[in-house]
This record gives sequence, C-alpha cells and structure tokens, in this order.
Amino acid sequence: MRNLISLSDLTAEELDRIVRRAVVFGRGDTGERPLAGHRVGIYFRKSSTRTRTSFWSGASRLGADVITFGPDELQISTGETLEDTARVLGEYLDALVVRTNGDMEEMRRLGSDPKLAVVNALTLDEHPTQAVADLATLTERFGGLAGRHVLCVGEGNSSGAALALAAALTPGLRLTLLCPRGYEVPQETLDLAGKLGDGQALVEQVTSADEVTGPVDAVYTSRWQTMGVPKANPDWLADFEGFRIDRAFFERFAGPDTVFLHDLPAVRGQEVTDEVLDGERSVAWRQAHHKMTAAMAVLEWCVAGADDRA
Repeated sequence: MRNLISLSDLTAEELDRIVRRAVVFGRGDTGERPLAGHRVGIYFRKSSTRTRTSFWSGASRLGADVITFGPDELQISTGETLEDTARVLGEYLDALVVRTNGDMEEMRRLGSDPKLAVVNALTLDEHPTQAVADLATLTERFGGLAGRHVLCVGEGNSSGAALALAAALTPGLRLTLLCPRGYEVPQETLDLAGKLGDGQALVEQVTSADEVTGPVDAVYTSRWQTMGVPKANPDWLADFEGFRIDRAFFERFAGPDTVFLHDLPAVRGQEVTDEVLDGERSVAWRQAHHKMTAAMAVLEWCVAGADDRA
C-alpha cells in the first residue's frame, strides 16, 4: 500500500502516470475494475460535495466496496490516537481517504500503518488530488503540458499550493500565482517546489496583475473563503479588489485557446462572474468530472500499484 499525502512524495514520473490514468478514466475506460475485492473508507471531518462524492463514485466504478465515516463516527473523537486508529483500520480496509481541517502532520500520522493506504483529500496545507484533476483537465484539453502557462488568481490556498508542487513536477509547465498581498502561497511551499523541480521549476508568485506576462493558456481561480476558515481581517474582501475574474480580466490575459478553470464550489459574483464561469471558455464542469477520474487514478496507484499503465 502506498500513501498519497503530499505531491512532494511523488516523482515526476509517478505524477505523470497518475495524470495520464485520470485522462484515460475520463474516456470512460475503467478496464478490468482493478479495485475489485478491495475496501475503501472515506473519512471527512468537514463538509464536501465534489471530493467526497467523487471518491465514493470513483472507488465504486473501479470495483471497491466503500464505507463512509462522518466527523464523529471514529473513536478519534473520543481520544483514541491517530496511530491506533490507523492500525485497526488497516485490518479492515485497504485505503482511507481523509479530509480534515488540520495540518499535514496529522495526515501522516494516519498514514503510519503499512497495511493502510492513506489519501489526502484536503488539509490546510495542500489538496493533492485537486491538482491531479487540474492537470488531467489541461492534458485532455491541450494534449500535453510542456510549454503551457497557467495563471492562478486569488488566495494562495491549499489548491494553489498543490498546483505549485504539481507544476514543479511537470517539466515545461509554467505557473504564475497571482495573490493579494498577505494571502500568498507560503514561501516554504514555493521553496519546496523549487527543490522538486531541481532548479528548473517554472513557478512564480506575484501580487499585481501588472506583473503577469500574457497571454496564458488557462486562467484559474477558487473561492476566497477556503473551507470556511475565518480570516484575521474582518474587512478582508477589500484586499481582494481587482482579483475577480470577469470578462475584462479574462480577456486581458487570454489568447485564442485560453480556458477558464475553477475548483468549485464558486461564490458567484465574488471571485468569478456568471459570464465567465458559464461561458464557452469555461472547463470548470469538466474539471469537476476529473475530480472523480483523479480519485480513481490515485486509488488505483495507492492500492493496486498500477505503475506501468498508460
């Protein structure tokens, strides 16, 4: 069993294989149901529509039996240690998909049992399976990622952090993070991206749209109020003025084939207008579909050890 807790645990080749499998699954080809006979647990401590449902649906499509746990249904809530919980669940399950509001260390403690594959379905630090879905969407659209440029706009949240690591592991993919000052992707994440890319990562962060060189191949945003986590400044919305993706913003950086992405859910009228989200350039809904194919590809890699499948 293999964990996927952070993209930094993968090699560039492993990430590429997982992304390519997600694209294959996007064509409806599940092959021989590689998770038949396996059991997957889904443990979410916070609300979720897409990620929880996509993992349930994806695991089922691959043949796995699935059990779900609510926030108070494991005895972690009564004081059992994460390590003891993982040790017991490893006797019953092959994989555990986890969403918390905690940090990466908590996830790694859950991943301490060698019998149990743990998948990070979002922490405060990183959303690795979202980045797999993002790369699968772009790969499907453009055929390849080398030479492409993605502009990620808004708060430097867990999705932005994951995308930075994914871009660093994808040769030739350029990522510009445009974040309001004070809401950037943490510098330690950017430093890690630099190490993953062996000095060749094309990842930069800026705080003004004037610093962005266009045109870009994709404009990407996400909701500014991540997982309902409150911000220190009660007037934080003022800090995001000028970062909403409306038609004028999109066209400022768009070329003839530029697409719009959003990891959803969207707060319409806040980080994006209806015109852009529902427009002909938007692939946000296909991106949502690839959350399921990304879940399938990750579970296959963690549980079935599918290294050599295209």
